[in-house]
This record gives sequence, C-alpha cells and structure tokens, in this order.
Amino acid sequence: MLRLPFSRIPKKIITNFNRSISTTPSALQSSAQPTISAPKTPTVDDVIVKLNFIDPSGARRVVPGYIGKNLHETCLMHGIDIGPSSSGGLVDRVNSDTWTETLYGEGTNTGFDHVLISGNGADFAKKMDWVEERLLNDYWDDDEIFPESRLASQITLTKEMDGMVVYIPDRLVDDCP
Repeated sequence: MLRLPFSRIPKKIITNFNRSISTTPSALQSSAQPTISAPKTPTVDDVIVKLNFIDPSGARRVVPGYIGKNLHETCLMHGIDIGPSSSGGLVDRVNSDTWTETLYGEGTNTGFDHVLISGNGADFAKKMDWVEERLLNDYWDDDEIFPESRLASQITLTKEMDGMVVYIPDRLVDDCP
C-alpha cells in the first residue's frame, strides 16, 4: 500500500475532509465502512416442523419432526406405532428430463407404513413412484387406498410441511410367526 506522508497532502483537502466529517458524520461512516453480514446461524425453528398425527381412534398428537428425516423416522422417534419399514428396494432418481437413474438398495421393500397426508405441505411431498404405488396395491385393499395415501418411509420432511396432517390407518397384522 502506498502511503503519503501527512505533510504532502494539501491543506485544502484536509480542511474539506474535516469539514465533511463534522457536518455529516453518519453519512460518512455508513459509506466508509461497508456492512458485512455474517451468515445466519440456524436455529431450532429452522430445522423443525410441527406435524399433526391422527391415529385410527381419532386421537390427535402434535410432534416435531426434523427437516430431512422421513415420516417413518419421525414416528419411531416419538413412539408412534406405524408399522415396520425396510429399505433395500430399487428407486428411480430423476436427474434431468432425459436421465433417470435406477438406484438399487435405496428404496422401500414393504408397504406396512401406510399413511394419509393432507394440509400444509402435502403438495410438496415427492410424487409417488411406481414402486411405492405397487407396494401400496400389494399390501392394502383397494378400499383402503386413497389419493392421499403414501408410505411414511417415502415422505421426506421439508419446511413447507409445517402443520401437515398425517392420518395413520389401522395397521396390517405384521407379527404373525
């Protein structure tokens, strides 16, 4: 950095500079020091959504869910009996309009964790793929499947799902020897 000795700066410039500081100090300070905002530290409210669960008896329960987790993990975390879920099936990931990649071992294998979703954020859930639709049809009767039917292990929570209503229908018998 090039520094000029104070004596080499003309007195007229120094006088004008001092006069501008004394007349508009706030304007000079705001333009002289640019404001740098630090990235906002996420709070608990930034990573949690409230979900309204309704069981078959009609009992309601509001529980927090972590963004990025799925509904099945949220149910397990809060002791809500939703049925088993196992992963290991195949799933198709759409990477672009022309490229769909089949991933083996990352999808669901069972259709026990059937739920009905509605309200806030239900429209933001990932669209049902053919594997999820097949599992619902294999495990549940036609009169038990609705347009809102989904597998809990396939619904990943997002911020838009805050206040979403999740109805848990009667479970299938899954504990037979």
